[in-house]
Amino acid sequence: MATPLSITLDRTSPVPLYFQVAQQIEAMIDVGTLPAGHRLDNEIQLADQMGLSRPTMRQAIQHLVDKGLLVRKRGVGTQVVHSMVKRSVELSSLYDDLAQASKRPTTTVLNMARVPAEDDVAIALRVPPGTEVVHLQRLRCAQGEPLAIMHNWLPEGLTDLTVERLEQRGLYEMLRAAAVHMRVANQRIGARAATLAEARLLHERRGAPLLTMSRTTYDDNGRAVEYGSHVYRATLYTFEIALVER
Repeated sequence: MATPLSITLDRTSPVPLYFQVAQQIEAMIDVGTLPAGHRLDNEIQLADQMGLSRPTMRQAIQHLVDKGLLVRKRGVGTQVVHSMVKRSVELSSLYDDLAQASKRPTTTVLNMARVPAEDDVAIALRVPPGTEVVHLQRLRCAQGEPLAIMHNWLPEGLTDLTVERLEQRGLYEMLRAAAVHMRVANQRIGARAATLAEARLLHERRGAPLLTMSRTTYDDNGRAVEYGSHVYRATLYTFEIALVER
């Protein structure tokens, strides 16, 4: 049996009732009150519980379906899929952000090797092409769900990297522990379709939309200490940016 939802509605508010319902259900998903797999009552029952019309309730549920938080399954009903990872655009690591948000981050190191820097990596790290750099490829999960594939390139000798340490800690945490003082980064955010290999790792279909982020990070001496190129599941991940008028 589905658990009745505790929803408080302000009928004097200019905020539409469907949106009030959707916001409160989303908040319950975010904090884990409604975990992945939880089944909601049908729309008629929910509408009766809250004293709403069925179209209003349907609109609230559809809003959350469109955001990828709920899914309708024939013969099962409406279920919680997952909560969206919302990340502020700042100089922090994904691992640290997930841990602070209680998203239970885990990491699988797919590859770690010393490789000659290709042109784009050499330009980002300000080294001659062909210079040997450390390349990392990792799969990052949140709450057991694949979230991102991360490629990072670093100059040699910054810190002692091992597969075991990388699967237990965030890269930026390890760099800071090695007295690498990261101060500023150039970052670019975009989107593209998933390749077949990416789709398999991220449990998506080939061609599914992915968010992309590339970042070059510099220390307090202006030295490039890390170049990253990452892809994220668009159904699970968003960037949040604060804008200030000049």
